[in-house]
Amino acid sequence: MAFTVSIKFNKRFKTKCPYDKVFDALADVPYSVDHFPKVEELVDMGDEIYLWKMEKIGLAKYYIQTSYASQYTWDRKEGWIAWEPIEGEGNALVAGKWKIKALDADTTQLAFTTDGEIDLPLPGLAKGIVGPLVVKEFEGLLDQYFENLQETFVELAADED
Repeated sequence: MAFTVSIKFNKRFKTKCPYDKVFDALADVPYSVDHFPKVEELVDMGDEIYLWKMEKIGLAKYYIQTSYASQYTWDRKEGWIAWEPIEGEGNALVAGKWKIKALDADTTQLAFTTDGEIDLPLPGLAKGIVGPLVVKEFEGLLDQYFENLQETFVELAADED
């Protein structure tokens, strides 16, 4: 018997990097995903649809591999990059959005939101233990992703000098 774990995450932060460089880095999905930890493979399915395949993670005697596809859209002028889930691809549905705003010529504010559902092929009794661990693991991956992006934004800003 399987069960579903829901995940919601929001984060705001600023970076000392010009808006255009930040936007370009995030709108280039393969480049941005290179900063996300534990991605086994990113498959370009065409039409700005990407299939994410995460590395397997072990929980006690069980192993889980999350995969999902999302279609990406963006608007540079309005300052957003969004992704919507593609039904029937993988074991998760993930949607989200970056909101990007120039605060001045060298500083950009970012707001990240995502929510998703992951279907886990585990006994229902495991939900109370495994569910919170999956959420914690996902939050840890996102924190590392933001750290990796911040390092890249600093490098991109330095290239401008």
